[in-house]
Amino acid sequence: MRWTVHGERAVYDSNWMRLVLADVELPDGVRFDHHVVRYPRAASGVAMRDERGVLLLWRHRFITDSWGWEIPAGGLEAGETPEAAAEREAVEETGWRPGPLRRLGSYHPSNGTSDQVFHVFVADGATQVGAPVDLHESDRIDWVPVDEVRKLIVDGQIGDGLSLTTLLWMLATATDLG
Repeated sequence: MRWTVHGERAVYDSNWMRLVLADVELPDGVRFDHHVVRYPRAASGVAMRDERGVLLLWRHRFITDSWGWEIPAGGLEAGETPEAAAEREAVEETGWRPGPLRRLGSYHPSNGTSDQVFHVFVADGATQVGAPVDLHESDRIDWVPVDEVRKLIVDGQIGDGLSLTTLLWMLATATDLG
């Protein structure tokens, strides 16, 4: 059943996100305000893999006060394609340029409360092109063997949605990972 949206009004607005109250009506006529988080730009990430494993960043997230392994990722700049953003973010955060990108897909991580969209890719191989530019992004960068990536997922050491979804998608669609 499709809900009717009669409009929305901003509660908070910044360059990072916008919180609105949407005036919605259910098919049975019940009408109410629903909180929605709007994001001004999509995010893009890439899992880089080769015989060494998958290139991951170990980092702390202050919002959840948690440490975990993540893929390189970030927001699209104005006029940038998801592929270009994934490559740029990988180079900035790791110092490695991904090989040719293969699109895994796009998804909405919280479509009940947000319009955020993530574009995800996998790259077979990567070339080191220098040191990471974004030194505040991670505590360390490592090539993690694929079997260890599986264990990290099971053990909850890969907990952010973008990395988890990308890596699971990569594992589900790969025919050469054993």
